[in-house]
Amino acid sequence: MKVLITGICGFVGSHLADYILENHPDVEIYGLKRWRSPMDNIRHIEHRLKLYDGDLCDLPSLLSILDEIKPDWIFHLAAQSFIPYSYSAPIETLNTNVIGTANLLEATRIIGIDPKILICGSPEEYGQPDEKDIPMTEDCPLKPYSPYAVSKVAETKLGFMYHKAYGLKTVMSRAFAHEGPRRGVPFAVSSFAKQIAFLEKCQSPRPTIYTGNLDSVRTYCDARDIVRAYWLLLEKGDLGEVYNIAGTDTMTLREVLKRLLAISKLGTVDIKEDKALLRPIDVTLQVPSCTMFKKLTGWEPKIPFTKTLQDTLDYWRERV
Repeated sequence: MKVLITGICGFVGSHLADYILENHPDVEIYGLKRWRSPMDNIRHIEHRLKLYDGDLCDLPSLLSILDEIKPDWIFHLAAQSFIPYSYSAPIETLNTNVIGTANLLEATRIIGIDPKILICGSPEEYGQPDEKDIPMTEDCPLKPYSPYAVSKVAETKLGFMYHKAYGLKTVMSRAFAHEGPRRGVPFAVSSFAKQIAFLEKCQSPRPTIYTGNLDSVRTYCDARDIVRAYWLLLEKGDLGEVYNIAGTDTMTLREVLKRLLAISKLGTVDIKEDKALLRPIDVTLQVPSCTMFKKLTGWEPKIPFTKTLQDTLDYWRERV
């Protein structure tokens, strides 16, 4: 079987490649990357992958690549995924996420191949839920609060439309907060871990950690559990359907930071809010239900959040 991963150089894409190599060794893994994509996350497995340079916003490159590979499955993970940046660059976000996804689906349709395609949405599509909608099911109203969230609503709807109109074998996911080693430093949990690792190393007399809104509530999962869920979703998911995927550890970002500090080598630490890290509109509550997905697949997260945090901190300790 041939699998194509868009965004293979990223946080989740690299963990997905690791998972497939370890658990499905007969699968050929192809990756779509841009010529300037950092290779750090896949350097350890690069020799086992077949990588293609292209761009989601360039339809001819996708036509050429898909026609050559003719994948059986496509995991569409590539995106502009940093929410604060989407406010600064909404058009770039929409072009990459919406037009890029449309190009991928169009290329599949034009060539006439018939792969299963996972399109990764986001819980940000739900926006700030009403209390009556907690826990958030797939039927929770869509109220996107950011250009990123709008783009993900559009991606999900494109996946549905291309299945209904053209018969493409699409399945959509909305994976709630997932963390782990290789997470980009702009994201809160990874940012905390990197700051702690740096402060441990430099032994500052008055260590300070800078944060955004620490009162936001999220339900966390390890990315290495999420990629296992993605595989099961393409294996068993109903075509044209959307599935929530989520862990079981619900807490504020303040609690996450407290847990990271508890396993650090730091003593007393000052915590300061950085206004530059605050969003124009913040989604402060994401408590999901993924009953539908668990009933379909039997999936349960296996990695404790304590290990997720420890591995993330150790990852940054090796790099600062």
